[in-house]
Amino acid sequence: MPTIFTHPVIAVGLSPWFKQIRDSRLLLFTGIVLTVLPDADVIMFRFGIPYNHLFGHRGFTHSIFFALIISGLITWFFVHRHQLKWVPVWLFLFLCTMSHGLLDMLTNGGKGVALFSPFSNERFFFDFQPIEVSTLSIRRFLDGQGVKVILTELKWIWLPCLFVFVFGWLLARAKRASQDSQ
Repeated sequence: MPTIFTHPVIAVGLSPWFKQIRDSRLLLFTGIVLTVLPDADVIMFRFGIPYNHLFGHRGFTHSIFFALIISGLITWFFVHRHQLKWVPVWLFLFLCTMSHGLLDMLTNGGKGVALFSPFSNERFFFDFQPIEVSTLSIRRFLDGQGVKVILTELKWIWLPCLFVFVFGWLLARAKRASQDSQ
């Protein structure tokens, strides 16, 4: 899996593309939380749930179904409480949640992602796996493996997200300037 520092970069990178997200720090923060939420499943190791179980690591919480449900529930809350438009809020939150499993599928370790859980527990990776998998051990991360992980994340996640952010920000700025001149 990529590090807990890197998953939130997706939410930040996507934020300029959604006006309601640009206008709401709470929505952006929620998107950031949703990028890391799927890894809450590591708690299951403490309860003896094995990795390849439906609720094991990279199982249900990394699936498309989970992303649909959690983003839908949170969107419902935001739309009803803050009078926001449903589709952009849901799409942003869905992409943030779903990005976690997709990024994990780009790593070179683990047993894959149960993308279609709960309907199938088959685990998947992309054929292209350029991201060094991060250890769950802080000590091993600090002993040197962390540098290699961070370098691959910078190259394959941070830089593309920076490009997406800047391009979205420039487009949003140009659109605002165009509206202001009318």
